[in-house]
Amino acid sequence: MDIPARGRAPDNRPYFFLSYAHTPPSGPDSGDPDHWVHTLFKDLCADVLALTAHPRGAPAGFLDREMRSGEGWPDRLSENLAHCRVFVPLYSPRYFASDNCGREWFTFAERLREARDAGLGDIPAIVPVLWTGMDLESLPESARQIQVERSKFGERYASYGIYGLIKLKRMRDEYEEAVFGLAQRIVQVAENTPLPSSRPRPYESTHSAFRPHGEGPRRIHITVVAPNRGSVPEGRDSGPYGEDATEWNPYHSESRRPLSTLAEELIRSLDYRITVSDFDLPDPAADGLTSTGADPEGGGQPTEGHPGILLLDRWALLDKDRRHRLKAFDAAAHPWVGAIVPWNRLDLQCRGEQGERLREKLEDTLPLILERSRRAKCWSAVNGVPTLKAFKEVLPVVVAQATRQYLRHAKAHPPPGPRTPRPRLSLAHSTDPDARSDPGGAE
Repeated sequence: MDIPARGRAPDNRPYFFLSYAHTPPSGPDSGDPDHWVHTLFKDLCADVLALTAHPRGAPAGFLDREMRSGEGWPDRLSENLAHCRVFVPLYSPRYFASDNCGREWFTFAERLREARDAGLGDIPAIVPVLWTGMDLESLPESARQIQVERSKFGERYASYGIYGLIKLKRMRDEYEEAVFGLAQRIVQVAENTPLPSSRPRPYESTHSAFRPHGEGPRRIHITVVAPNRGSVPEGRDSGPYGEDATEWNPYHSESRRPLSTLAEELIRSLDYRITVSDFDLPDPAADGLTSTGADPEGGGQPTEGHPGILLLDRWALLDKDRRHRLKAFDAAAHPWVGAIVPWNRLDLQCRGEQGERLREKLEDTLPLILERSRRAKCWSAVNGVPTLKAFKEVLPVVVAQATRQYLRHAKAHPPPGPRTPRPRLSLAHSTDPDARSDPGGAE
């Protein structure tokens, strides 16, 4: 991420990226279905230019109008998502059902996470706009943390959104006031809390921040397997460790925040509800999310829990008791439990003979989970993830794989009739090797 230096030339990047869901035409002679979006964009650009000293010829904002039919539009989209200073999504039911809008959101949200990792704090550079009236309680998990100004522009804006104000001539004054207020907010955020640019990421391989249309809430559980500062193996540097496993930070040279926090933010940005626990500590939140039992939000219906991921520090395997519990967990692991093995390539203690010793213990302790991961082509996740950048790239892949396996295996309910009770199996505390539901694993 490029952090602007003091004394650098004025910032000529576009002030905002207007993100919206393209509306399909209602008929061959229906005209431009996104005409009013384009009108809003022009009015917003005019107000931003009036409020700033943005140079002539430099675009005040970006809109992908009519780009998708031409060549090179993914590159232009990625370039602007990497450099525009504020992201302005137009909230509507169609917006959160759009895979393209979900990719745009994920890409820009990644810049905000990079800024936090660089120590710049929380930058409020996502400024949502109600395009239509919306039930904000139904927003995806990835958008719930973003504040939406509903009352600032009046009751009609909250009820009808910008689309209603712009369509009805009698609301013209309210529309202009709302657009001017939005322009003020964009300029304030862009200039008071500047967001650094980032390298453009390939748009077509970017994940969507919104779950597929019609799919219910998605959940996942992360279990961190790592020593705490008081149980670090003899001779091991205690720098990456904290009060418990969830404070483990193997990439402390790149980020000041624990790995579980980074993982939680990234997974939530993929529209999941997430819980996190320490493998060594009892966690009631993990029970029922990752064990056979009743789903607390499922009306008492039987469930096989939720997908899970182990974040494992290989140094944790030097503890004999922990290694024994992990072996039992591996033997009983559901096919929708994946693993990621982070390490820092700058950490000399993780390399050479010591690194090879740790690798051998890993292979001996989790053979089933490792084999499933490799068969699912998640080699890099379990063979060692050496950088924070690599971790951010592999985590969504492992999440998607765990979710696929959960949907494939756990949703099939037995026919009505007597059922033999099975032991409860927690992701954080699997101890019964005979409780394995799928000895053969999954592809």
